[in-house]
Amino acid sequence: MAIPEPTPQPELTPEQLAAQQEAERKQRAVVTWSIVGIVLILALLVTAIVFLLRPQTSGEFVGKLRDVFIIVMALESLLIGAALIVLIVQVASLVNLLQNEVRPILAATTETVNNLRGTAEFLGENVIEPVVKLNSYLAGLQRMIELMGIKRK
Repeated sequence: MAIPEPTPQPELTPEQLAAQQEAERKQRAVVTWSIVGIVLILALLVTAIVFLLRPQTSGEFVGKLRDVFIIVMALESLLIGAALIVLIVQVASLVNLLQNEVRPILAATTETVNNLRGTAEFLGENVIEPVVKLNSYLAGLQRMIELMGIKRK
């Protein structure tokens, strides 16, 4: 089995190359800043835990910090709820796309394949079989003529 050769990629114009490099640079910047943000949040969390575990920390400060943490968690749950609503809308949109656009395309493709199958069967029965029979009769006639010595090989 031969391995198909990869199709050559079309040459990109300088504008396209610049746009592609700019997109890659932006993506690297987003990833870098995300990592920096995560490391910063972890460092703040560790620092807060260290300060809270010190014996000099007052109960009043811990209570205020707890209240702030509860507020942050409530805001985070609101954000997660909003993201969940957006996700549900996107899933509903995908289901709608599958039902109203992809299913008819599949139905049309199935119909076309069945039509091609019928055409291939028709051609096989009405064109190819008679030609094969004619060729076999002619080959037999040619062999019979050769055996009778009328025509040489």
